[in-house]
Amino acid sequence: MKVLISLLGLLTILSCSSSQENENCKFLLNIGVNVSINLSLPEYSQLQFTGNSVYISNQGNGGIIVASTGADFFAWDAADPNHTQSSCSVLINSGLNATCGCDDKNEYSLVNGQPLNNRSLMCGLRNYRVEKSGNTLRIYN
Repeated sequence: MKVLISLLGLLTILSCSSSQENENCKFLLNIGVNVSINLSLPEYSQLQFTGNSVYISNQGNGGIIVASTGADFFAWDAADPNHTQSSCSVLINSGLNATCGCDDKNEYSLVNGQPLNNRSLMCGLRNYRVEKSGNTLRIYN
């Protein structure tokens, strides 16, 4: 019984503790996203094959990159979260990776959103939800 009470107390303390936001992760705006894409259309048909990704402009902070792992689809904001927004901070996708166009060439995984070439980067990519219904992907937050 004492163990149960101790565990409940610990959970209460952990759930009530204040979470500090990393000051370096405040470059992206919280923009609503709700877009549907048809995988049958030529511009998205490559998502039917494992290891491919596509860029969708005019969504989120810097567009959206959708990636296919064969088993799942992942959608990420195409703005580098470790830079202020600029023309070079939009990510360029290639397969299951994306690279920032700025001089530091930050690279991210499109499977888990984490930095690849610089483990000291504080921010991972902003993820969006993906629902598949038939041949349509709905991407939203």
